[in-house]
Amino acid sequence: MANKNDKVTGNVEGILRGLGDLVGRLNELAQTGEQLKRSGVFDVDKGGGKDAKAVYGFSVKMGINENDEPKIEPFGNLHHDQITGETTVQEVAEPLIDVIDDAQHLLVLAEMPGVADEDIHLALDGDVLTLHAEKGSKKYHKEIVLPRAYQSQQISRSCRNGILEIKFAN
Repeated sequence: MANKNDKVTGNVEGILRGLGDLVGRLNELAQTGEQLKRSGVFDVDKGGGKDAKAVYGFSVKMGINENDEPKIEPFGNLHHDQITGETTVQEVAEPLIDVIDDAQHLLVLAEMPGVADEDIHLALDGDVLTLHAEKGSKKYHKEIVLPRAYQSQQISRSCRNGILEIKFAN
């Protein structure tokens, strides 16, 4: 009889295999320049009677660069180690991020449900923006490489309903 950990590992492996099937659809999306976003949540028994929420997802953007290569951006707190093959649930989740560069400004959007503006801390070091947010059990962290270096005085931000909007003046 299989134990709970075997069942969880099997479920996670099945999910990851399903994500592999999705790559076949990317070719169709490349023709139309569309965006595809998928996510999900499931409970995981961490042992000792403690359950954890596993959140996984990815965003696939097509036709956004000159090579027409897909940009796959994962988010969530479910991480698969390529070396060991283990899938683990992390305490800190990566938020879904969109970076939009236009003539007036660079816009970074981050989806972080459950946090408010006062819970968010930003650090800028040249072209690397570090985002950290924490409120109760909601914890997010992400390092974002920007298309160019900025100064901290070029930043304005707002957060509404868990959506952080960061603008960098050009």
